[in-house]
Amino acid sequence: MKPHLIVNPASAHGRTGRQFDDIARAVRSALGDFDFSFTERRGHGVLLAREIYRAGANLVVAVGGDGTASEVIDGLMLEHAAGRPRNGGAAFGLISRGTGGDLRRSLGCPADAVDAASLLAGSAERVIDLGRVEFVGHDGEPSARHFVNVAGFGVAGRVVRDVERMGKALGGKATFMLASARALMGWRDQPVRWRIDGGPWREDRVTSLAVCNGRFFGGGMLVAPAARMDDGLFDITLWKGLGFADFALKKGMLYDGSHVRLPNTTTCRGRVVEAEPLCREPVLLDIDGEQPGMLPARFTILAGALRARAPEEDE
Repeated sequence: MKPHLIVNPASAHGRTGRQFDDIARAVRSALGDFDFSFTERRGHGVLLAREIYRAGANLVVAVGGDGTASEVIDGLMLEHAAGRPRNGGAAFGLISRGTGGDLRRSLGCPADAVDAASLLAGSAERVIDLGRVEFVGHDGEPSARHFVNVAGFGVAGRVVRDVERMGKALGGKATFMLASARALMGWRDQPVRWRIDGGPWREDRVTSLAVCNGRFFGGGMLVAPAARMDDGLFDITLWKGLGFADFALKKGMLYDGSHVRLPNTTTCRGRVVEAEPLCREPVLLDIDGEQPGMLPARFTILAGALRARAPEEDE
């Protein structure tokens, strides 16, 4: 089958829809003929990816932001879990059109649509890990979804919620910086208990805990500098006691990765992370830049779960 593009026309403040003819020319020049579908609402990318998977497409490309990519991957994985034939497996591709661009950075994909289309047409392909998170939705019911880049909880969940409310008219980095500063004003670390790989529970008051498959989140923050997307492990970054003053004075360390040397940062690795709240207020989740629910949650690595058109990761 021809490659299939799942396009979020509202991404990049609507520029993706307005400029789709240019994107289509770049893809057609690199890949030849292709099919495409436009998403119409939140969650539509999951449904479209499942339908395209069933039809037997061998390359499914997300054209949009990190949320669109996450939906597409979730749809592909749901069909895979259902045991439907994959004709050797559908590869995932990305033409990044969002304002955050964190998945693009983690995968090492180009920002330019023409360069991204050339990458899709080439032979560069990697088998990467994914995460699966089981959690409580805002309706109080159990829920689950897959993530490709970073998930976590604490102030990051509040930041994503605020970004969704305020929009990204200022651009990805500026929007996330502003939302982070606002969220940290008056923030009080939340008590949780958590553990790795079934080990002993530990209790902490946390600013944020990030469960990382990729390295970047929050519009370019290098949350897990050593993370690899193909090692079968999560890199876990825990921040405690991080307040507005720390963010204002040390935000550069969040973007260059040197924050891992700070005394209020802890890093570790594992395959399964479980976390439960120890307070009445909701402990909000951040799952690939979306805010779908809260703790308790269980994060599980799915090693080698997805083929992705992306350059090989540097050692």
